[in-house]
Amino acid sequence: MLAWLVVRSPAAITMLPFEHDLGPGETEVLMLAGEIGDVVAVLDDGLARREAERRGIPVIGTLGLLVNAKRAGLVSSVKEQIDRLQEKRFRVSPLTRAAVLKLAEEEG
Repeated sequence: MLAWLVVRSPAAITMLPFEHDLGPGETEVLMLAGEIGDVVAVLDDGLARREAERRGIPVIGTLGLLVNAKRAGLVSSVKEQIDRLQEKRFRVSPLTRAAVLKLAEEEG
C-alpha cells in the first residue's frame, strides 16, 4: 500500500508515493534528497535503500561512512566504531562485519 506525500519545492508541488513501512526518518531523508538533489542519502534500512535506488538517489550506509572516515583519517579503527554501535543495538551480520573490516584493512 502506498501513501502520498506532498513536497513543496520552488518549482512545483509534487506528489510522491512512499511505502507505508518507511519510518518517518527515512521518509524525511528521501523527501529532502529528492528536493535538494546532488546529495547522498545515509540509509541503512533495506526498504528505504530500495526506494532511494528507485528514485535515483545515491545511498551510503553507516558502515560505508565508517570506512570512508577511516580512509580520510577521521577515525582510527572501524572495528572499534562498529563495536560501539553494536553496544547500542546496531545490527550487523557477522558476514557483513567481516567484509567491512576487510575493506577497512582491519581483517581479523
